[in-house]
This record gives sequence, structure tokens and C-alpha cells, in this order.
Amino acid sequence: MAGQSKPVQLGPWGKATAGAAGACFANVLVYPLDLIKTKLQVQVKKTVDVEKQEAAAGSEPHYKGTWDAITKIKDAEGVAGLYAGMSGALLGVTSSNFAYFYWYSIVRTLYFKYQQSDAHPSTAAELSLGAVAGALGQLFTIPIAVVTTRQQTQSKEDRKGMIETAREVVEGDDGITGLWRGMKASLVLVVNPAITYGAYERLKDIIFPGKNTLKPWEAFLLGALSKSIATIVTQPLIVAKVGLQSKPPAARNGKPFKSFVEVMEFIVKNEGAWSLFKGIGPQLLKGFLVQGILMMTKERVELMFILFMRFLSKLRSQQLGKAAALAAAAKVASPVIAK
Repeated sequence: MAGQSKPVQLGPWGKATAGAAGACFANVLVYPLDLIKTKLQVQVKKTVDVEKQEAAAGSEPHYKGTWDAITKIKDAEGVAGLYAGMSGALLGVTSSNFAYFYWYSIVRTLYFKYQQSDAHPSTAAELSLGAVAGALGQLFTIPIAVVTTRQQTQSKEDRKGMIETAREVVEGDDGITGLWRGMKASLVLVVNPAITYGAYERLKDIIFPGKNTLKPWEAFLLGALSKSIATIVTQPLIVAKVGLQSKPPAARNGKPFKSFVEVMEFIVKNEGAWSLFKGIGPQLLKGFLVQGILMMTKERVELMFILFMRFLSKLRSQQLGKAAALAAAAKVASPVIAK
């Protein structure tokens, strides 16, 4: 009892840091897939007219699929080409996940304070908390996503650093607001983590009924499957968001898209409805791996933080104990010195 120490609880900053570290680690491992899926999602389906326009514009080669894109990029730019724009992308992933887990922790704490109960939130409430956290996070991190998407879709000759790319966006037709292009699509896409969470809970009951603590491989499997379901459902919006944030295709003669609905209309008209799911292969594989690794590593990172905090607390207690002992010894010795 009295000697027992209270369990260390991570605050919003600790949970946010753990989530961001897990997401960064996972995305480093699969970054080439992120680059490939972005390139596949912004390219326009080949037609005779499109080929003429792209030839005149001197655009990048057309990719038939994931492996074709990997091969062509590697041949043209070397292995380094598969990691083009990675610094900006990792900054975006880290900041967006940090913001999400930070706001989720804040919103969840406020929810319990308002409810004045420790009862576990319902699935609907949990989904709503996740959506609110996702929306708040997007407000602060979408400029990084815009710059990263622009970097990933530039040719090797046109590729610039983050600051130069951001300046190019600001100097465009939309001005400073160009850094928030695709904001509506991003806010709509907060349903993606909501679907991921809902599917995770349902699959957990179906595949591992009655289990409260999951093994790492079980958490990986559930996280990967649930993210795959969410990706399939929201893929058209993901494609539209990428289209909004990248340079407009040659067929539009430099005219940028104004909304994600306009992007989808353009794709359906010029490429067919199935093209709303272009890049789905690497998108699914990336989500499968990233979410699985994230679910496996996040709790471990949080545990490391807790152990580190306990170590610091123990070290501080020892130092305070030594200081108290020295003070007591000095107090006892002081009358002797006075005589």
C-alpha cells in the first residue's frame, strides 16, 4: 500500500510521440510504395490525345503498374529515385500522427471529464473522438502533405527542396491558401481511421473472440486487415485528394482543380470509373504493412517511455533522499560546531 507507487501514465505529449515514432518507423520501411502509389494516382490513362499533350509537355514516362514504375524509376534515377521526397514525406507522416494522437488524447480526456465516468466509450463515441482528432490534426499538417505530394510527382529535373516547393505553391494561382488544397477531401477522409477502428473491433471479435490481450502478430493482422477495408472504401477520395494537391495533368493546360468532385469527374470522363481506384495495389500494400507495423510498435514505444519515466522518477527520488540525508547530517553536526 503506502509504499506502492502509482502506475505511470503517459500524457498527451508522450502518447503523441509514441504514435509518431511508430508511424515514422513503419513508413521508412515502405516509403517506395508510398512514392509509387502517388505517381500511379496522378497519372492520366494513356490515349492518343494524352500522349501528344504529354510529349509536347515533356512529361514523365507512363507506368503500367507497381513493378513497371519501380523498374523505370530505378533505371532513370537509380535506387535513390525510389526515395525522392522522403524527408518531406516523413516529416508529414510524423507530424500528422503526432497531431492525431495528441488531439485524440486531449479529446478523449475531455470526453471522460464531461461524462464523469470511467466507463469505456461506445463504438460510436470512439469513432466520433477519432474523427474529431483527425480533423484537428489535418488543420495543422495538411500544408506538409501538399508540399510532399508536389515533390513526389515532380520529375527529377524539376524536383526542388521543401522550401522551394512550398514557395512554388504559394506563388501559384491560389496563393497562400494553396498550401491547404484538398482540405475538404482531407476532412472527409477522417472517416478512414474511423472505419479502420470499427473494422478492427469487429474483426477482433470474429477472429480472436474473448481475447483482451493480443500477441504482436495478432495485432499486426487485425491492424493490416482493418486498414485494407478502410482503404478500399475511401480510395476514390484518396485519389481525388492526391490529384488536388499535385500539378494538374497536361490535358488541363495548367488549370488546377478546384474541388475533389471536379477531380473525380475529370477521371471518370477521361479514364473511366475504374480509374478512381488507380494505385490501389501499392496503396493497399502500404496500408497493410504500415498499419500492421504501427499497431505492433506503438505500444512498445509507449512502454519504453513509461520505463524511462520510471527510471527518471527513481533517480530523482534517490537524489532527494541523498539531499535529505545530507541536510539531516548537517543539522545534527551544527551544534557541535557551535561549541
